[in-house]
Amino acid sequence: MTTTAGLDRWKLSSVYPVEHGLPVLAEVDVVVVGAGAAGVAAATVCAEQGLSVIVVERYGFAGGAAVAGMSGTICGLYLASESAGSPEQVVFGFTERFRAGLEARGGLTAPQRYGKTFTVAHDPQRWREVADDLMYAAGVRILFHTALTGVIMAGDEHRGVVVESNAGSIAIHARRTIDASGDAAAVARAGWPYFFGDNGRIQNPTMFFRLGSVDEEAFWREYGDDTICPPWLSERIVAERAAGYDLPRDKIWIFRTPRSGELLVNATRLADSDGRMLNVIDPEDFTIAELLGRKQVRSYADFLQRTVGGLDSSFVVDTGVEAGVRQTRSIVAAEMLTNEHVVQCAKPADGIVRSPWPIELHDGARPKLHWLLDDYYEVPYLSLVPERGEGVIVAGRCLGAQHEALASARVTAQCFEYGHAAAVATVLSLSTGARYRDVDAREIRARMIAGGSAL
Repeated sequence: MTTTAGLDRWKLSSVYPVEHGLPVLAEVDVVVVGAGAAGVAAATVCAEQGLSVIVVERYGFAGGAAVAGMSGTICGLYLASESAGSPEQVVFGFTERFRAGLEARGGLTAPQRYGKTFTVAHDPQRWREVADDLMYAAGVRILFHTALTGVIMAGDEHRGVVVESNAGSIAIHARRTIDASGDAAAVARAGWPYFFGDNGRIQNPTMFFRLGSVDEEAFWREYGDDTICPPWLSERIVAERAAGYDLPRDKIWIFRTPRSGELLVNATRLADSDGRMLNVIDPEDFTIAELLGRKQVRSYADFLQRTVGGLDSSFVVDTGVEAGVRQTRSIVAAEMLTNEHVVQCAKPADGIVRSPWPIELHDGARPKLHWLLDDYYEVPYLSLVPERGEGVIVAGRCLGAQHEALASARVTAQCFEYGHAAAVATVLSLSTGARYRDVDAREIRARMIAGGSAL
């Protein structure tokens, strides 16, 4: 198990025996840990297939990084191309169900140019409402304000989780566990192998913010059509930084939102004041990211107001509830998604989602982009299955992927489909008695295609 400096002082493994002596909330088929994009998909699809499902979420709303972290966009929907004049969507399935739900509620923008591809931005309030409606209609039992603190094990087999709230601690017995925490929380607490990025080096967190009172016509006329900032603005940032302003990142991204007169800004780069990488698994590092992030938001908001047309009267509407997290733990999977797999646009027989998103690596001084032009790869099913441990599968950014590969595979459109795949695999595992690693990937693909996925 690879850790980073400072984490060794924390006790992580929290394993309870089946005869644990705690009060039991419920005996269910499936417990889903986390209600981000992957968790909402997993919980909804499992429940729609007749399974009893509890989802556990530490916040009072669904959304994860998309809402609490205000990442704000559904990246990974569209092909990239040197010449594409219009977006070509290649990811569907549960991703499309959720996208359409947002659009129907007026909570989604039209596609926006992002370099050589496109993305869409959502309203975080509408995101919560779509997630609530999907899970509630499917019959999911939802536990907000509840955090995972331990796992219940019989040898190598997961038998449920222990959770805690202000009410105290309680156990949930489950035949299968879907770890959609984003941080591999259930896998790590069982003591199964995981790692952090490239020998402990992970992608920088960020702090998104929204600007209100924007003259959109004047702003976009000056800024240009691409959400990635124009060279002249990067040059101004570099010059201001040399003059002492706290503007560490010179390539920034600004998006339209579904709300009139508002922009979503991704500009900050969060590291400690001495340049040290922050690993937000450690709450002290997470706190530093929050504190420095809010300071940087103010610096960038003031800079933009002074520099770009249409922002003279703009103000900061809000930031994310938490710093935006790109990467923490990745599981050691039965099959790893490799950097070469992504670059070569491999399409394995057990692929469970297309990904056309570039390797978008926020690691170091500036973002690095490696485009996948006019093509995509498919993520192998076994990258969701831990190398060790039975009765548990992951969904979301904690899948087994090498550092650069994860910089492509972690985005929202794919996370919805990881949850979709984990749910289908769970249905098959319970109906046949097969271990996750032995479930027939061809049948997973067939059922996902029947559910609208494109593979």
